[in-house]
Amino acid sequence: MAKAAAAKSIISLKVTLRGSKPPIWRRLLMPGIATLGELHMAIQVAMGWENSHLHDFSVGRVRYGDTDNTDDVVDENRMTLNRMVKSGVTRLTYMYDFGDDWEHEILIEKPPLSTEGQSSPACVAGKRNCPPEDCGGIWGYQDLLGILADPAHPDHEERLEWIGGEFDPEAFSVEDADAALAGCFNRK
Repeated sequence: MAKAAAAKSIISLKVTLRGSKPPIWRRLLMPGIATLGELHMAIQVAMGWENSHLHDFSVGRVRYGDTDNTDDVVDENRMTLNRMVKSGVTRLTYMYDFGDDWEHEILIEKPPLSTEGQSSPACVAGKRNCPPEDCGGIWGYQDLLGILADPAHPDHEERLEWIGGEFDPEAFSVEDADAALAGCFNRK
């Protein structure tokens, strides 16, 4: 009975890109049996990253990651969200792209009042567009936004071309992010 309840548990996570002002964030509902490796994929999809760089999670003093590609980490596929919650973890950090250092603060929230019939992983809330890959981290992103906002800036046209056209930092669709998660995880 306890195993069945654990298998059906839903964990609510608020993922915020550290240093973003105004905040760029997503609220994800994940199955409690999901591993940190699965959470990595959910964050990639919901945020809008391209999964083209290394990553790791920091839980207290322990780093978890993909042991095939990252040194000195514990296998992220051996740690489940249920296990973290049971051990009292309420916050962890997710780092994406060790060059740009996109640091995400993950807060484990109280589960929603009703998750009966809720499919997961799911994106149920969020704000603002994900920064373009390889723009230099949060500081490079702020510089990019300043350049894009100033058509007279000498680098304006070059940056527009680099990101592939117009970029709206406020644009974000919960429905699109959730549909992308459904596709990634074969959720019905």
